[in-house]
Amino acid sequence: MKGKLSKISTLAPHKLNKEQTKKELIKLKIRLEELQNLLFAESKHSLLVIIQGMDGSGKDGVVRNVFETVNPMGCRVFAFKAPSPLEMKHDFLWRIHHEAPEKGMIHIFNRSHYEDVLIQKVHNWVSDDIIKQRFEHINNFEKLLTDSGTTIVKFYLHVSKEEQLMRLEERMSDKTKMWKYNENDLKEREFWSEYMKAYETVFDNCSKYSNWHIIPSDQNWFKEYIIATKIVKILEDFKMKFPGLKK
Repeated sequence: MKGKLSKISTLAPHKLNKEQTKKELIKLKIRLEELQNLLFAESKHSLLVIIQGMDGSGKDGVVRNVFETVNPMGCRVFAFKAPSPLEMKHDFLWRIHHEAPEKGMIHIFNRSHYEDVLIQKVHNWVSDDIIKQRFEHINNFEKLLTDSGTTIVKFYLHVSKEEQLMRLEERMSDKTKMWKYNENDLKEREFWSEYMKAYETVFDNCSKYSNWHIIPSDQNWFKEYIIATKIVKILEDFKMKFPGLKK
């Protein structure tokens, strides 16, 4: 991706019918269930779904709503927080590689190895030379996974600064969402411009083996529809078949 995130809309097209799109999303989730069952049975392919975005962009909602129909036996979700003391003793991809999907599986990364070139760059915790080096390591890592039969799809949930504030404030007033509240989220919001620049740098440097998809995310129904559409298309392109009786 070349260009500024500020030039990309965070909203669905005006002419798109919301209710019809939500009906289409239901059909997509049914199809996703069928394809995931086939993926698990055939065990020739694996899919890694990477979800990135600012706090409040709806990463948890994507995991919960888009993948609600899939069999838990064939799907795993991993949320990468700040590295543990043990993880800090290893290279930054050590904890990531361990969670790469085996054949027949869908693995979802709710945040990922990209945190190590985003928050680190925003806060200048490491030098630009190290960031550049990590870009190279990430590209090589993703090439390794791709060469080994794993398809990687990367989604950036593109939420507006105004919508993000509304969602963060909702966490302070809605008792069903208070458990998500983290005062540090509002502090990180002060670095919005720096994060946008960091993401743009990531898109320009880390898309060689798997393109980034910029998903307008101010409206959850549209965000989930676009993501489900892309994942169903990827799985259909595998041209999978159920295996016959084992002899």
